[in-house]
Amino acid sequence: MLDPKKVKLAIAPIGWTNDDMPDLGGENTFEQCVSEMALAGFKGSEIGNKYPKDVAVLKHKLDVRGLTICNAWFSTLFLSEPYEVTIQNFLAHRDRLHALGAKVIGASEQGDSIQGKDVNIFGTSKPRWTDEQWALIARGYNELGALAQEVGMTLTMHHHMGTGVQTAEEIDRFMDIVDPEKVFLLFDSGHLTFAGIDPLPILKKYIGRIRHIHLKDVRLTIRERAEREGWSFLTAVRNGVFTVPGDGDVDFAPLFDVIEESGYEGWVVVEAEQDPALANPFEYAKMARAYIREKTGL
Repeated sequence: MLDPKKVKLAIAPIGWTNDDMPDLGGENTFEQCVSEMALAGFKGSEIGNKYPKDVAVLKHKLDVRGLTICNAWFSTLFLSEPYEVTIQNFLAHRDRLHALGAKVIGASEQGDSIQGKDVNIFGTSKPRWTDEQWALIARGYNELGALAQEVGMTLTMHHHMGTGVQTAEEIDRFMDIVDPEKVFLLFDSGHLTFAGIDPLPILKKYIGRIRHIHLKDVRLTIRERAEREGWSFLTAVRNGVFTVPGDGDVDFAPLFDVIEESGYEGWVVVEAEQDPALANPFEYAKMARAYIREKTGL
């Protein structure tokens, strides 16, 4: 069982409205999203594209529903824009999250990502960084980590399909070259499974450096079809490759055991981008909440 004094449960808005494919859930409002999150029994949320930009307005909407912002995606563009552009954009992002009470920033290098492109996600287009690019990424993330720590926050790298940090070897290299006191890992069970990687060894190896966790399930029959037919990442999402914990093929029991035994303190976040017209987000949120309560006691 997970200790509710240490581990807090959140859900991402991407099940209601998809930032990368706005037609998915375009009809769902911000108020519906956060109200259903609270009604389903969650205490935290990440940030979606429909959330109010004004910090005071957003905080009020969350406070009356008993919700807290735990993290928000940040795209670094060290490989496609001037270095200082990412630094300045990060500072604005950091300060907004800090004002909302968040402690974690999840980042991913998107300068050459193919996750949003209409290319085979399993093909040869995936970024493979040179030594010089790896060095630039390490420099950038170390600086961002230090900037996060200035305000008592923690920077995490979100390993992700279609990016330069996708495979187990790439996760290892990233973790080896960044400062372990400044840069940490965002663990995502779904992206590892989608990449053909058993998430358990990664969780065991890095649990001491993991500061944020995404609980995402995968329908392996859809994943296998995506690989066989050469789908893009977004095509796979649209066709239901991801779902909430307990509805797919990821074995979460040993993952929960590692989280419990490690004494992990922080958020675990249900994140499952689906077409809400096919997978009603409130119903799936309740399904995930019941499953996690049964398996972890949270």
